[in-house]
Amino acid sequence: MDKFIIYGGNRLKGQVTISGSKNAALPVLCSSILSEGVCTYTNVPDLDDIDTICRVLGHLGVTSQKPAPNTVVLDPTGITSHEAHYDLVKKMRASILVLGPLLARYGRAKVSLPGGCAIGVRPIDMHLKAFAKMGAEIDLSHGYVVASADRLKGTRIVFDNTTVGGTENVMMAASLADGTTVIEGAAKEPEVVDLAGVLNAMGARIEGAGESTVVIEGVKTLSGVRYEVIPDRIETGTFLVAAGITKGRLSIARGRADHVTAVIDKLMGMGLQISEGQSGTIEVNGDCDLRAVNVETVPHPGFPTDMQAQIMALACVADGVTSITENIFENRFMHVPELMRMGANLEEKGRTVIVRGIERFQGASVMATDLRASASLVLAALNAIGYTEIRRIYHLDRGYDALDKKLMALGADVSREKGGL
Repeated sequence: MDKFIIYGGNRLKGQVTISGSKNAALPVLCSSILSEGVCTYTNVPDLDDIDTICRVLGHLGVTSQKPAPNTVVLDPTGITSHEAHYDLVKKMRASILVLGPLLARYGRAKVSLPGGCAIGVRPIDMHLKAFAKMGAEIDLSHGYVVASADRLKGTRIVFDNTTVGGTENVMMAASLADGTTVIEGAAKEPEVVDLAGVLNAMGARIEGAGESTVVIEGVKTLSGVRYEVIPDRIETGTFLVAAGITKGRLSIARGRADHVTAVIDKLMGMGLQISEGQSGTIEVNGDCDLRAVNVETVPHPGFPTDMQAQIMALACVADGVTSITENIFENRFMHVPELMRMGANLEEKGRTVIVRGIERFQGASVMATDLRASASLVLAALNAIGYTEIRRIYHLDRGYDALDKKLMALGADVSREKGGL
């Protein structure tokens, strides 16, 4: 397995360009199942998770090509299978997003239950209840969801708890359903809005994406499309934190400040100077005395759970006491003991971590446990005295496109090496 060796202490400076959003690209690629023509997607990040979803689609009969960097062309006209096997789905929970499109387009789907996850259980019961209400017969058998319907029917779906995947799955399925579907309690994330954008470009009729109520008027067919995926807001937030933790100055291109307003508000509260540049960049000056803030993760447009680990790393070197509460996932503090190996003063109290500021991290050998935890360790290493060895960085490769190369271009001392558990 690859590992990172990072010598800390360098101030990051320069311009970095944000890659396409992984969490937007995955459902967008799955939506190709609904199309009767070839779909071309640009600004797709070069990530392991993208390769995995292309393999899932390929098993169904969707052919894929990458004719240019960050471009994926999918041809769904050769779909012959309606089954997503466990050996593929287990690698990535987002694979469950083929369920709605298969059910709507072909009237049947057999998709492996994705199982548990390092950061929580994340059940799909809300997806299945919604499909059942749309007229599908749902059977759970031998670890698979087996669903069938002559044609899905538009109906009113109420999500009592926010579910991004559930909103996306139902939105795709409802695009080809008979009648009108109304989703109440819909997720408001930019990735949901982006999925609605590609579906509408294919001929769907969706209104209200990004609001709590989404209305989908079903159509008979959807066509091929050419579509550009939005930039990754979590990568944007991570580089904002990187500027602060190294006391650097960065110009972030294609960052979409409107997608990270909650993150920007917290970082400015900690002392960072952040503004929008004339060319659409986000300008950040992290050369400041960091102050403690309190953070609670909540669904969009609040502070995102995917930035909790990163801001915790920054809070570790801020003056004062910070309280960070995780309200989305029940097991998302696995980075805490690794940060403590690097000298962090952290105390877990249920869903809250109390952070008491230190002057700087100390380099150490640490192990990545999940995608965003990995990012927090990289950030801590950039600040640390001495060198840090971060093992199991395959987690990072699932969600950050060429992170080591981007950091090196900004002046960080980062190398990727073979070896390690």
